[in-house]
Amino acid sequence: MARRSGIGFLAIVLLLVGLIHSAAAQAPGGGPPAVGVTRAAKQKLTETDRFIGTIQAVGRVALVARVTAFLEKRLFVEGGEVKKGALLYQLEQAPFQAQVDSAKANVEQLQAQHGNAELTLERAQALLRTPAGQQSNVDAALASERSLAAQIAGAQAQLEQAQINLGYTEIRAPIDGKITSTAVTEGNVVSPTSGTLATIVSQDPMYVNFPVPTRTALDLRARYIPKGGFNAVVVKLQLPDGRMYEHEGRLDYVSPTIGSNTDTIAARAVIPNPLISSAPVNGPAPRELFDGEFVNVLLEGVQPITVLGIPRAAVLSDQQGDYVYVVDADDKAQQRRVQQGQSTPSMAVITNGLNEGELVITEGVQRVRPGEKVSPSPATPSPTADKG
Repeated sequence: MARRSGIGFLAIVLLLVGLIHSAAAQAPGGGPPAVGVTRAAKQKLTETDRFIGTIQAVGRVALVARVTAFLEKRLFVEGGEVKKGALLYQLEQAPFQAQVDSAKANVEQLQAQHGNAELTLERAQALLRTPAGQQSNVDAALASERSLAAQIAGAQAQLEQAQINLGYTEIRAPIDGKITSTAVTEGNVVSPTSGTLATIVSQDPMYVNFPVPTRTALDLRARYIPKGGFNAVVVKLQLPDGRMYEHEGRLDYVSPTIGSNTDTIAARAVIPNPLISSAPVNGPAPRELFDGEFVNVLLEGVQPITVLGIPRAAVLSDQQGDYVYVVDADDKAQQRRVQQGQSTPSMAVITNGLNEGELVITEGVQRVRPGEKVSPSPATPSPTADKG
């Protein structure tokens, strides 16, 4: 019984071996893995540096009362845009108009007295040339005339002050911009101590402030100062929803000091913020940029540079750094250590370790082993450098 079981087991083993040999005989012969290759080539690249920035209004004015009076009217739409010189608040004018009228009357009265004093002085001077004239009379007349002239100057100053105070009863917009809600409503008494009635925030253009790490700032200086400084770069914005802002800005300020706590240098750009063509002027959001908004700031060189570029997918990394696989003249894959420069999401800029014209494996890299043969063919056309 045991002998029969051994013979049966041996038969099963021989059958499996035969099946394996048969399958091997029918299977096609294995070959080198197929890979896609791209030739390392010079490409045009727009140098781009990215920072986090904040939109800031160029002008900001807090409206306050300059005199104490009742607030009679508010003449603006809260949250709307106002023009420079527009009347925003009307204060009670009657008491201040009365002060102006009183000051005018005082000036006119003193002018009349001064005219009479001038005539008296002329008579005294004429009599001085006759035996009836006295020098004391001339001196008294002259003193009276000069005193009245001084009183007129003082009265005119009081009139001017009264007119200024009357003008303060009309609070007008000193700049173009968007106005906040009012802090005081009609019927209340306002004064210089009442605080801010409303704030106007200018809208076009806007500032964008962004900190630049000191090391990056030194690199930017070395890169762009020889090319024209501020004029060698443009500023682009990426909005919070991911869209690129359609208008470009320009750098206009770099801080002369480094932040002691952040090791950064404050930079600022000016960027247009025109009305959106499809939005109403006094709508909730007639412009794209808002004061205080966070944005991504892209600092781009005006003139593209020439770099050695390959598809980003070709670059692999390990603990020793970045590397690629190149195909040599014998169709063998060779590992090559490389150094990257400023790259884009689609293109890797190689600054060291690769020569122009070499074939780089960009597709099928997971099947490649260093020193082994591969079957190269042109890869999917590599994307060009990002234009930003």
